[in-house]
Amino acid sequence: MSLVGREVEQARIQRLLANARDERSGVLGLRGAAGIGKSVLLQHAVSIAEEGGMRVVRGAGVESDSELAYGGLHHLLFPHLDRLDALPAPQARALRRAFGLSEGDDANRFLISAGTLSLLADLAEKAPLLCVIDDLQWLDQGSVEALLFAARRFVADPIAVLFAMRETAMPFDIAGVEVVDLPGLAAPDAARLLDEYAPELIEPVRTRVLAESGGNPLAIIELGSSRLAADDADESDPAGQVGPLPVTRRVQESFRHQIVGLPEPTQRALVVAAADLAAPLATILHVIESLGGAAGDLAPAERDRLVWIDSRITFRHPLVRAAAYQDAPLHRRIEVHRAYAEALRADADADRRAWHLAAATITPDEAVAAELEDAAERAWHRGGAMAVSAAYDRAGRLSADRELKARRIARASQAAFDAGKADRAARLAAEALALTTDPGIRAAAIYTRGAVEYERTSPRADAELTLEAAALVRDSDPERAALTLYEAAHAARHGAAHDLLERAAELMRGFTPPEHWAPVVAALLGWADLFAGRPELAVGPMRALHTTTRGGGNDLTHQITAGFGGLMIADDDSVVAGTEDMLGEVRANGALGWVPYTLNVLAVARLLRGEFADARACVAEGASVSDELGNTTENLAHRSVEVWLHAVSGDEARCRALAEEVLPRARARHRVNAEIAAWGLGMLDLSARRFGQACDQLEQVFRGPASRDLLVRAVPDLVEAAVRGGTPDRAHAPLAAFRHWAEHVDRPVATGLELRCRALLADDGDAEALYTGALRLHESHGGPYEHARTQLVYGEWLRRRRRRTEARAHLAAAVSAFERLGALLWAERARGELAAFGERGDEPQRSGPLTLLTPQELQVVRLAATGHTNKEIAAQLFLSPRTVGHHLYKAYPKLGVTGRAELTDLL
Repeated sequence: MSLVGREVEQARIQRLLANARDERSGVLGLRGAAGIGKSVLLQHAVSIAEEGGMRVVRGAGVESDSELAYGGLHHLLFPHLDRLDALPAPQARALRRAFGLSEGDDANRFLISAGTLSLLADLAEKAPLLCVIDDLQWLDQGSVEALLFAARRFVADPIAVLFAMRETAMPFDIAGVEVVDLPGLAAPDAARLLDEYAPELIEPVRTRVLAESGGNPLAIIELGSSRLAADDADESDPAGQVGPLPVTRRVQESFRHQIVGLPEPTQRALVVAAADLAAPLATILHVIESLGGAAGDLAPAERDRLVWIDSRITFRHPLVRAAAYQDAPLHRRIEVHRAYAEALRADADADRRAWHLAAATITPDEAVAAELEDAAERAWHRGGAMAVSAAYDRAGRLSADRELKARRIARASQAAFDAGKADRAARLAAEALALTTDPGIRAAAIYTRGAVEYERTSPRADAELTLEAAALVRDSDPERAALTLYEAAHAARHGAAHDLLERAAELMRGFTPPEHWAPVVAALLGWADLFAGRPELAVGPMRALHTTTRGGGNDLTHQITAGFGGLMIADDDSVVAGTEDMLGEVRANGALGWVPYTLNVLAVARLLRGEFADARACVAEGASVSDELGNTTENLAHRSVEVWLHAVSGDEARCRALAEEVLPRARARHRVNAEIAAWGLGMLDLSARRFGQACDQLEQVFRGPASRDLLVRAVPDLVEAAVRGGTPDRAHAPLAAFRHWAEHVDRPVATGLELRCRALLADDGDAEALYTGALRLHESHGGPYEHARTQLVYGEWLRRRRRRTEARAHLAAAVSAFERLGALLWAERARGELAAFGERGDEPQRSGPLTLLTPQELQVVRLAATGHTNKEIAAQLFLSPRTVGHHLYKAYPKLGVTGRAELTDLL
């Protein structure tokens, strides 16, 4: 097909390829109706790339393969599987498992995605690479996820990725990718194309073709050369009628008229070819012969250029295939699928055989349903969640037994949720619940509904549903009950729904969990005690869980419970160490879904320790991965922490703008982290000496639903705001609650904060001992930020007592620490104290070097400093080695170093 009228799109593709040759990766999507010219533009890109010496890998979605896990990815990468040994071993294993090349543990879909990235990056080592995927809308979801995951992470690689997808009734979402929508050709271009292909066409037929084609190039060509062009065109021909019939339907009707003019054996052979586009030629011919035909039956279709035949049969256009298959009578389609099922081997082609059997079955059939269930289980082991859902769903439809149908549809619902299809998951769960009274099946369906509601509505909605599920199976299925109670407790805690956490605790108190769940259940009961104001009962089991999970190797549910619990009881140092181990574990295992939750714990722990640059890196990655996974709630959790980080850096405009955007939604979805954002707003006012406003804001946090969670750590700011604002009475009740908590958590950082609060409220005779006691503790515990905060308030106290030398030493040290941390408003406040004491103070210094790095640069630098190679860093961060090198190259001058050997000493 000609490229008439596509100059703008050609130029955009040429820029994409030029950038790739200059080691600037890019990805572009082309979207439009069938026949609009997407495939022609892809071929144009391939021609330019090959002429320029680029390597090209090509793939395409096949409608009949859309339910086969990783079929599209296998087709794309199959010629290059000999390079798998060059990949990180876990990624190579995952790809082999996904493609059915090896047996072993279940394939992890995120490791498959990371392996796709690594393999494409490896292919680009010798020459720039163009990766082209046509008909993306028909690729199986696992393949789409893997390709998008890779495409979005290429930065400094010589790689261009080009997708083409059909405009569909339900928009095909490829978030994070620039998409060019292809319109119909402008009238002059449409006329030029028609004249090129049908110069003999006379009026008024020419005008009619142009009007009815809608500028669609395929329609112009096909209608211009079809019966519509004949003087005796049949006015009843839908392809030639004026009216609302869509352009693509007109073209399909044009192809149908060509097909019905072929001999009957040829029409039947085309149905066989259309029923399985990925089948090898030998299989197609075998099926044709089993139905009484012969290989020669395809010759008329080949002669008319409806198909091309080599090792496979390729239709000239998908609409030809649609016309051949959809217009065949039902009984013919059934006999074709049944013939395929008989022809395919039960071992090597079991999945394809199962789907052909399903297509040939219109009434319940347990034998066929069982084969589909087996296909679902194989897809589960290969990591294809959507393929699992599709197979279980169809198996449910073919189930004769109501309970079997309910169980299979419940499994389809869970797999749909795992695949990120929340609407489908909710619909299937509701259907399963309507089918059965079985407690186990109902609990599974309700659990999935809860997971959907966590994202759609709120953690509270999730907790309410999972409590219902837990009650159903508490006495009959302890393992499922423990997992469900864990989910309910975490959801209730995220939503600060302590009434629901208490209901979970009631279920746990009468429950004997499996042995490996016992420490988690005890710790979750500790959460309920803590939030009820009983830290003396809570701390022991919470700390015990943290002790048992140190060193990694534990279930991730246990580790994340220990992490969140550690934050609540001031075990900051242990939380950082344990959560870093967990993060390394989830990265190595490709458990990308756990990354946002792990980074949330780590971000807050680093924030509390004053490691703000590292906290920003955690937040940036956590928000990005959450967004990619469609995890809105966790994205808001991370962005709420970002509000706090903007507050401590003194970036008031960004802090308030982000808070205005995030807080209304975060309060409904993740109340604990929303309160962290609110704490940040109060701290922003405190650092800017707006003490009354700070006190008002922080009092709201103290009175809020998360005040006995880790938000108890905001009390020292409230005490300082109340004292400095001249309203010390407002500090007494919050401090009493804080002291009760600090006494029982018994950690140096908490004790130091308590001493600082008491010093702010104390008479002169007692204050100094309290200040110095707090300083001694904060020199070694709590991090540089809390130490600087204590130096600041002690320096202010000394200045007011005209102890100039001592005051200057503490205030100058505070200025220096705040500047290194990038806490610029705090540094300005301390510098103002020096000025008020008659000191000019040093000129503002630039922030510490780590604050100059982007979050991803900091992640890369941290790993490089510990001796990891670029390839190892790439595997951990799901990047390409070239992108890692790119970040290091940009980071070195910011840090004032020339190579990675200097990083260890610097950090």
